[in-house]
Amino acid sequence: MLKNKINLYLMEYAVNSLFRNKSKTIFTVIVFTALVFLLSSIFFISHSIRYELDKTTDALPQIIVQKLQAGRLELANEKRVFDILQIQGVSGASSRVWGYYYFQNEGVNYSVVGIDKYEKEYKKSLQKLVKEFDVEDTKPSMVVGQGVYKSLKNSFYKKYFNFVKPDGSLKKVYIKGVFNFDTQLESNDLIVMSKSLAREIFGIPKNKVTDIVVDVPNPKEVFTVSLKIKELFPDSRVLTKDDLKISYQNIFDYKRGVFLALFVVAIFTFFMIVYDKTNSLAGEEKKEIGILKALGWKINDVLKEKFYEGFLISLFSYMLGVFLALIYVYIFQAPLLRNVFEGYSKLRSSFELPFVLDFQTLALIFFLSVPIYIAATIFPSWRVAVTDADEVIR
Repeated sequence: MLKNKINLYLMEYAVNSLFRNKSKTIFTVIVFTALVFLLSSIFFISHSIRYELDKTTDALPQIIVQKLQAGRLELANEKRVFDILQIQGVSGASSRVWGYYYFQNEGVNYSVVGIDKYEKEYKKSLQKLVKEFDVEDTKPSMVVGQGVYKSLKNSFYKKYFNFVKPDGSLKKVYIKGVFNFDTQLESNDLIVMSKSLAREIFGIPKNKVTDIVVDVPNPKEVFTVSLKIKELFPDSRVLTKDDLKISYQNIFDYKRGVFLALFVVAIFTFFMIVYDKTNSLAGEEKKEIGILKALGWKINDVLKEKFYEGFLISLFSYMLGVFLALIYVYIFQAPLLRNVFEGYSKLRSSFELPFVLDFQTLALIFFLSVPIYIAATIFPSWRVAVTDADEVIR
């Protein structure tokens, strides 16, 4: 039954035909593979960064309260935590001491976060760090993300690091450990230390905090609670997790628009090739079809052979393009192309793209390329095959 469906003799003839026309076959494979490679790389990078982004935003606090003055972020009084705890619907509130520290040697910004072992942290990852590492040691110490540790080692800081305080003096802080969270966007550039040490490095007074995070058990009450906080502190900016997700999503969508433009260009190029193929057939190919008909081949046989040709070359090119894209994105980490999403600023620590394979996307690329190419191979051959053999040969 299977033999009747797949004619092995026609398949063998199709393979030999591809080898006979080596230059044309190689050119088609290169172009087809390059287009599939580009499209696959675009989607792989997009899905990987989206995966990291979603996991990072899921770990964000439900509400963040910041103090503004003249439209700029200012340090808030820590006593505001107790006032927020009195609001109905709030199950917890804690102050945060954090900031960005610029390391000029490497040209990167580190996120420095202060923690307290006697306070419940808003993130599970930070709670885990509190249990694993005692940053409130007798000597100043910190734990750092993988990316931070690598960049510090590049500047020969393997056991400690000298922070420059606002008054210009140095603060020697020892590296107590290296950690790695589930998402590298969250942990790669992160430094965790005690709150008191973070205050000293940034010059933050004891009664002041960077912002306040609020926990609301019922998600439906988040909006109401945020309004109450705004009424209680008119000078504050109240950000919910949904607000932050929208903000991140807007940045992601803007970057993805550039990738969409690349996608459109690639698809347009592919369809131009297909259009050219459907409207022209080389004289040698026309002559070959005429000879085959004169030898007794039926129209159905000609179309089957051309189907096998198109199927073999398109499937091989598709698989090769996807394979090369997987290597380019997940082994070589998509040099150049990933910068369209990340930007070219040095003020960031690089992170590895997590392996995320979306079979729907692979299926989309397959159906946008392979069947269309096969159809573009069969259609001009059909127009020649239905013509009289002697007319075609002449």
